[in-house]
Amino acid sequence: MASFNLLYIFDPLCGWCYASSQILATLADRWPGQLNMLPSGLFSGAGARTLSTAWAAHAWSNDQRIEAATREVFSIAYRDKVLADTDTAFDSSPINRALTAAQQIDATLEPRLLRHLQLARYVQGENTSSTQVVARLTAQFLIRIGHQIDSVVLARQLASCEALARQTDERIQTTQALMNRFGIQGVPQLLVRVDERTHTLSSKALYQGPAFLMNELRLLLGSEVA
Repeated sequence: MASFNLLYIFDPLCGWCYASSQILATLADRWPGQLNMLPSGLFSGAGARTLSTAWAAHAWSNDQRIEAATREVFSIAYRDKVLADTDTAFDSSPINRALTAAQQIDATLEPRLLRHLQLARYVQGENTSSTQVVARLTAQFLIRIGHQIDSVVLARQLASCEALARQTDERIQTTQALMNRFGIQGVPQLLVRVDERTHTLSSKALYQGPAFLMNELRLLLGSEVA
């Protein structure tokens, strides 16, 4: 089988990215060393915004369409605790930085942490635009799998560590350059780099289940994909 890498472009606060996270888990289980997580910055930096009543209504309407199409749960707790809190921001920066910190411990932790934080937001109703909330949830995740970390220290790092902020921004800039190169405007998007060529998979591959995904990959990578 040809040498390949999987490039997953996402934003942590994108509902469609949450809906594709089970397929992401399939990729992470099957090819942990070849999966590259690429944060797009869609809802961070200039893309961050105030969580207004109008934006919350727009987000909830969109989330309901996603749930109907994919059966991923967007709970009432999420609607009432997260979207109703118009004193907070809609900003994926804390999660992006937490993912970068996790990647520096072990790159294979990143997709698992993303799923953990997405479920905390969309099912449990945790405000994952809050640095303190993201630090607490990330520390819980890392401690559970054997990494000792203090959530208070992590919160300070997510809020004010210049090196972590710079590393996260560099990842986003690299992703945006890749998106511009291939004319990608939305997320999530899965790219497959085979030897020196990069292929864009159909968005259906992220929502139609593992069998559909494996068939799409088999077309690119050959019959060794089971």
